[in-house]
Amino acid sequence: MKDMNQFRRSHILIVLLITLLFPGCDRRQPPQQTDEPIPAPHYEVTIIAVGDSLTAGLGVAESDAWPALLENKLRKNGHNWQVINAGISGETSSGALSRIKWITARKPDIVILATGANDGLRGIPIPVIQENLNRAVRMLQEGGIAVVLAGMQIVQNLGPEYTAAFAGIYPAVAKEQECFLIPFLLRGVAGEPALNQADTIHPNEEGHIQISETVYPYIVQTIQSRR
Repeated sequence: MKDMNQFRRSHILIVLLITLLFPGCDRRQPPQQTDEPIPAPHYEVTIIAVGDSLTAGLGVAESDAWPALLENKLRKNGHNWQVINAGISGETSSGALSRIKWITARKPDIVILATGANDGLRGIPIPVIQENLNRAVRMLQEGGIAVVLAGMQIVQNLGPEYTAAFAGIYPAVAKEQECFLIPFLLRGVAGEPALNQADTIHPNEEGHIQISETVYPYIVQTIQSRR
């Protein structure tokens, strides 16, 4: 019996010794870390919104501006499409035209061209605005990019003749260049105090939601026409 107890003690000591010498034998190895970069998300379609403060979202967070809201709406409806906000506050049609080569180099599938409102507020001659838009649309199309032209309107502070002529620029350009036309980007927003900021010019968060709703069907229609 004494020999048996000694054997058991010796056996236990051996097991303890093995455990101390090889502590990791019965443990799982931690996962190996890797320095490989996380792949960038892949989008089926890339859209760039080019415009002024109405597009940039002056006075609201970038996530609340209509380009971001448009992307959210597209994704909710099963479209893996990216919308890049390339709006610059204060930009005129001449400024937008100067950026067309940079925009084209990004190789978007669609460009939403929403510019000219600042031209109208400054009383830029109608032929100048129209020629800038014609050239911008033509250059984008030559780059294989579909263009959705967003129509603008202005208040009659420069007289009814100028106001009417300004509104007529956009359908004329869309007809000449054969591109899609949103008749009025601010439909249902312009002149509505509840949808604009205190300056009565720039949409608030609710106003940007309405703009995204206005733009959405034209984007879907444009993509469908390319398939």
